[in-house]
Amino acid sequence: MKLSKTQRIGAIALLLACIVLFLVLRPAPLPVDSDVVIKGPLQVLLEGEGVTRVSERYVISSPVTGSIERITLEEGDSVRKGTPVASVLPAALDARDFREASLRAGSGRAAYDEAVSRERSVTLNLEQANRRAERFKNLYREGAISRESFEIAEKEAGVLRREADAARSGAAAARYNFEALESRVDSRLSSKSVTVFSPADGKVLRVHEKSQRVVAAGAPLLDLGDPSAIEIVIDVLSSDAVGVRPGCRVIVSDWGGQSDAEAVVMKIEPAAFTKTSALGIEEKRVNIIAGLKKYEPRLGDNFRVQAKIVLDEKQNVVQVPVSSLFRGKTSWEVFVLENGRAVLRHVDIGMRGIWRAEVVKGLMPGDRVVVHPTNELQDGMRVKTKE
Repeated sequence: MKLSKTQRIGAIALLLACIVLFLVLRPAPLPVDSDVVIKGPLQVLLEGEGVTRVSERYVISSPVTGSIERITLEEGDSVRKGTPVASVLPAALDARDFREASLRAGSGRAAYDEAVSRERSVTLNLEQANRRAERFKNLYREGAISRESFEIAEKEAGVLRREADAARSGAAAARYNFEALESRVDSRLSSKSVTVFSPADGKVLRVHEKSQRVVAAGAPLLDLGDPSAIEIVIDVLSSDAVGVRPGCRVIVSDWGGQSDAEAVVMKIEPAAFTKTSALGIEEKRVNIIAGLKKYEPRLGDNFRVQAKIVLDEKQNVVQVPVSSLFRGKTSWEVFVLENGRAVLRHVDIGMRGIWRAEVVKGLMPGDRVVVHPTNELQDGMRVKTKE
């Protein structure tokens, strides 16, 4: 059947109208962000905040309660082992304390004399019992007395022997107690200062008490150590610390220098501790101890640093942004851009770093993938990359 000219024009117009309607009603391409699959070095890092500290640190404290003389040493001064670093004058007793201490010393003296007298008495009784037991032993051998009488004499001697041991121990305890009470009075009456000496060679890291004042026994006076022996303490979550091994490389950054410093993990502390995060969550954390490979004189004690522990690294691997990966039903998946469409593809991943992950199978270098895919994105959907 041959169409007329008018019919042909009408059919063409209808076809054009359908095409225009399809183009108008067709969904617009979904805008997405994308990135390129590359091949290169990849590191698996564990980042954490750390502080430096001197590995061999000595905290020198006051041996007695008293008035400390002004310490002339300053931070950074070098000291040798056995050098006097501080002097403490024991506090003098007032009249009431002195009388109380004197009475306690007198009481201790009386208790000591009593213990000595008891020891002498028991010793004399023991000597007498030993002689009596020896006589009964000879008489028993000759058949002059019964075995029961001999055993009673032996038993009495044994009892007195144990009482003599207890009396000697009691006399020694009383003597020690008396000497302690008496030394308290004598030391407080003495005007001689107690000198504190340096336990090792090093430098003064911190002076706790610079001015003269009264300090209690055990109060810290100053810290000593070798500033060249610096180690870094990095606290991380206990679940992350499981993957750290002694010998792992550590990159130290944000310490103030122009370049990063190198360190190595020395040990992982065996016990964790509880720490409250900035969000108020209690976390179990573990200290990782790292030593610097090269001495950095600008780094001192208790400096803040940022540390990156290298758990694993490879030099030439295919890698994809971590933000492009999502978990499918059976494996990891990504959306690959092909001819303006997002194509779903299954991938196998290996190492996984902070920003990028190793692709073992499923992608090639140069492929472009969708990063941060939304729930609206479906397999085969038209997409448009954002500028």
